[in-house]
Amino acid sequence: MAGPHTLAETENAVRTRLSGLTLDYEAMAVASNLFRAANAVRNHLERTVLHPHDLTWTAFVVLWVTWIWEPVETRVIAEEGGFSKATLSGVLATLEGRELVTRERSTTDGRLVLVRLTPAGRRLMKRLFPEFNEQERAVVSGLPKEQLPEAAQMLRSMATSASGEDT
Repeated sequence: MAGPHTLAETENAVRTRLSGLTLDYEAMAVASNLFRAANAVRNHLERTVLHPHDLTWTAFVVLWVTWIWEPVETRVIAEEGGFSKATLSGVLATLEGRELVTRERSTTDGRLVLVRLTPAGRRLMKRLFPEFNEQERAVVSGLPKEQLPEAAQMLRSMATSASGEDT
């Protein structure tokens, strides 16, 4: 329960309020519960794993995308993370100040900025990610293990449909 009402109370109130409209209530329930679940998971991970390392969700995403794709252009980090370049600039400045990342101009195109993890940034991610993954396991522990691949595929399909990407 995230607010003063349970999930069941909220869903019942929505059905009552919208009873005169022709709507796809199942699609609405899936989309709204996905939103609730994403926020709950993000809040849990920030509280349990990221806060002790003095990281925000956005800072973690920047570190994660950089760790996977480095060297990586700033525009790619913003696209992958789903945030603005202005937000990214502020987060990168903070992470640079903590000596976790570096920024440099591309040698092939001076308009592009590349981001890399520093050795300290790599050490942090190698230490942090197993803790993060342990909490990922905790948040999916209510699902039957054999259904996890199907659940992941359904979420991938929703993300692809919402973004307009080809599968």
